[in-house]
Amino acid sequence: MILTGGNRNDVTQVEPLLDAVPNVRGRRGRPRRRPRTVYADRAYDHDKYRRRLRARGIGTRIARRGQPHGSGLGTVRWVVERTIAWYHGMRRLRIRWERRDDIHEAFLGLATCIICYRHVQRFC
Repeated sequence: MILTGGNRNDVTQVEPLLDAVPNVRGRRGRPRRRPRTVYADRAYDHDKYRRRLRARGIGTRIARRGQPHGSGLGTVRWVVERTIAWYHGMRRLRIRWERRDDIHEAFLGLATCIICYRHVQRFC
């Protein structure tokens, strides 16, 4: 996980985030080392980063600025926004008070376990 200050621009952290993605498991054979496509909102609309992702062999689905909606990104992004809202439901994670990033990451892991438990509990 990459943890940066709240005043950093998100688009500058795209490449370190992709470097931190673990191997993608699934089918037999050599595991994939990068995602096929990156979905992002208009804040990431910059040709420089599109070129860098394309050079890595990663497709981009980034909404363009000044263009009307209709790219279909909302259906995919809604899952991410919903998950972030679940994390913000944990009061300790809404605002980061811890100075040490390992403690903050531990609370994120604990929140993930609680969220998963709540969803598995529905099936039982």
